[in-house]
Amino acid sequence: MTGEASGGAGLDLHSHLEGRVRPATAAELARRLGAPEPDRGWAAALRLEEPGDLTAYLACVAASYPLFQDPEAVRRIAYEAVVDAAADGQAHLELRFGPATHVTDRHGLDEVVRAAADGVQEGAAATGVPAGIVIAALRHHDAETNERVARAAARAAGSGVTGFDLAGDESRWPAHEPFAAAFRIAAAAELGLTCHAAEAAGAAAVADAMRVLGVRRIGHGAHLAEDPEALRRAADEGVVIEICPTSNVWTGAIPRVEAHPARAFLAAGVRVVLGDDNPVQTGSPLSAERAVLRERLGFTAAELARLDADALDAAFLTRDERRSAAALLGRR
Repeated sequence: MTGEASGGAGLDLHSHLEGRVRPATAAELARRLGAPEPDRGWAAALRLEEPGDLTAYLACVAASYPLFQDPEAVRRIAYEAVVDAAADGQAHLELRFGPATHVTDRHGLDEVVRAAADGVQEGAAATGVPAGIVIAALRHHDAETNERVARAAARAAGSGVTGFDLAGDESRWPAHEPFAAAFRIAAAAELGLTCHAAEAAGAAAVADAMRVLGVRRIGHGAHLAEDPEALRRAADEGVVIEICPTSNVWTGAIPRVEAHPARAFLAAGVRVVLGDDNPVQTGSPLSAERAVLRERLGFTAAELARLDADALDAAFLTRDERRSAAALLGRR
C-alpha cells in the first residue's frame, strides 16, 4: 500500500468515478464496446498534460465517457475504483457519479445508478473499505433532468448510494436556484448533501449553495478564503470544505499547490477534509494529496489527526461503516 500505513491515506471524501478509470481497463472496455482508440492511447488521453482551466480539465475527464455507455462497464469501473482506493491505503471512498450523462436508449437512469452502486458495494465487500456513491446533478443539465437524477438517487438510497452533489462547469453555470428542487428530493431521502462551489466562482458561491441547496459540505471552495467575511460565516455555520489541492492547480483555481488556502481555512476555524478529485487525470491519488498537506502545506501530525476526525464525522456513512473506517484509520 502507498499510504502511511494500512489506513494511512485517510478518508477520500471527494473523488469522481469518471476520473478513476484505469487506462488498461479503458483499453479493454473500448475494444469490447467498439469505442475508438484515442490517437495516443488511453493512458495519454486520460492524463492532463499541463494546468489549464476547469473547462479543459472537464474535457479531459470526459474522454472516459464512451466507456460508461454499458452498465457492466460502469459496475467494473466502480469496483476497481474501490480496489484501487484500498491499495492506496484509504479508509473510506465516496465516489461522485453523474449518471444522466451515461443514459442511452438501451440503459435508463435507474440501471446506470444501480450498476455504479453494485460495483461499489462489491468493491467494499472485497476489500473491507467502506464506500458509497454520491450521485451528482450536473450544472449544464436542465432542472427536470436533475430532478429525475435526484429521484433515481432517492430510490437507491441505502443500497450503495449515500449522497447527492452538484458538479460541472461552475464558470459557465454558476447559479444554484435551478437545482433547489433536486436537492429537496435528495434531502427527503436522507441522502448526504454536498456541492461543488467556489472552485471557479467567487467566495459568495459557498453561502449561496448553503442558502439555496441546504448543504454544509462544499467541494473545493478554493476561492472562499478571498473573502474574510464569507470565511468567517463558513466557520460559524460549521461548513466542511472538501479540499483537493493538486486538482485545484490543474483546474487553474490556484497557481501552485503552496498557494492553496487550506491553512487559511484552518486558521479561520473552517473544517477541512481531503479528496483526490480525478486522480487518473492528475496522477495524484489520496496518499499523494496527504503528502502534499504534510510536506508542502505544513500540516502537522495533530492537524492531520483533526482532519481525519472531521472526515469521520462528515462522511456519508452508517454507524457500522463509520466504525469500520475508524478501525482502518486506527491501524496506522
